[in-house]
Amino acid sequence: MLLNRVVITGCGAVSPFGLGVTSLVDGVWQGRSGVRYMPEWQNIRGLTSHLAAPVPDFDAKQLLSRPLRRTMGSMAIYATLAAREAVTASGLSPEILHSGSVGVAIGSTTGSPQIYEDFYRSFIATMSIEEQRSGTFFKLMGHSCAANVCLALGISGEQWAPASACTSAAQAIGLGYLLIQSGRQTAMLCGGADEVHSAVTIIFDVMKAASRVHEEPLKAPRPFDKKRDGVVCGGGSGILVLESLDSAQRRGAKILCEIIGFGHVNDSQHIANPHESSMERAMRNAMKEGNVSLSDIDYVNAHATGTQLGDIAESRAIYAVLDGNVPVSSFKGHIGHTLGAAGGLETIIVLAMLDRQELAPTLHLNQPDPECAPIAFVQSICKHSLNTVIKNNFALGGVNTSLVLRRWTS
Repeated sequence: MLLNRVVITGCGAVSPFGLGVTSLVDGVWQGRSGVRYMPEWQNIRGLTSHLAAPVPDFDAKQLLSRPLRRTMGSMAIYATLAAREAVTASGLSPEILHSGSVGVAIGSTTGSPQIYEDFYRSFIATMSIEEQRSGTFFKLMGHSCAANVCLALGISGEQWAPASACTSAAQAIGLGYLLIQSGRQTAMLCGGADEVHSAVTIIFDVMKAASRVHEEPLKAPRPFDKKRDGVVCGGGSGILVLESLDSAQRRGAKILCEIIGFGHVNDSQHIANPHESSMERAMRNAMKEGNVSLSDIDYVNAHATGTQLGDIAESRAIYAVLDGNVPVSSFKGHIGHTLGAAGGLETIIVLAMLDRQELAPTLHLNQPDPECAPIAFVQSICKHSLNTVIKNNFALGGVNTSLVLRRWTS
């Protein structure tokens, strides 16, 4: 069976830097951080992490109609706005969107945590559902983002909603790639979304994996740095339009890059602790599928969240696969760990790197940890020839993903 080649023809973003891909890319290239102090979390007894990278406030009423908003929590709003931007950038017409040949794969960690809180605060206090609105469930359900995007854009193809925390968007991109390869769909809107909420940070704090920096708190997280102390959760959505090469060329669409490999493996050793052997397998599988070798890889975008064990394991896996000469960086210092959105937002930044032929650094990486493998950490923006790159995302629960992306030059 001859497989379709898969390319990316559009992208859209809502990020800690605001609305749109331009805001996201400008924030990274200007060396800014979307992390801020969350004073309202000080009232939570026992919580020691008070940092997050939320999406700045905006008026959704000016951007989405009331009938659409009534079934959307914040993350579904983010996903819908990012999907709209991606579709506009790709040039997909309404006729194509409505044809059934276009599907959606948009993941998230859960439904909207803010809506969960609002529901249970009301219900437990009164033991009554009389004040609940019919749209609440649609904000809570795990496929809220995917369903609302389909509704807003009139998409009638396949709908998928991977829910694997930090790899939700990466799984969604990989799934879209496989569906287009096989011919089941001509195009897919792929990515993920999540929103900042204290409950999410609480989970990482209980696991002692959240950043508790009190000196220079806005310089967290610090992936790969000797002074790193954990995750800072972020919010937003990153959506990509994946399309068969034949379809993109037939439409005359601008091609941003080609996806040539997807590694996706499970680590059954521990539900929380990372293992470099599984990370290594994911990268090797992606490279094998893409028919590329060490000499072909120009850069690795690391998942690197700023945790002690995770950064060490990933650096060692990268070193085992690619030795110490391939440039490596993580974007968590800029936008925090956006969880279900991470694979989408970070891939958009990688696309900007391919376009600009520049490396974007790991923000706040001042002293690489000697416990990490001796890989080529990127610490400042610099020119670099980029053609083939690896994008890693790993998640609690043992999910390990790697994508191989190739710059489009034809």
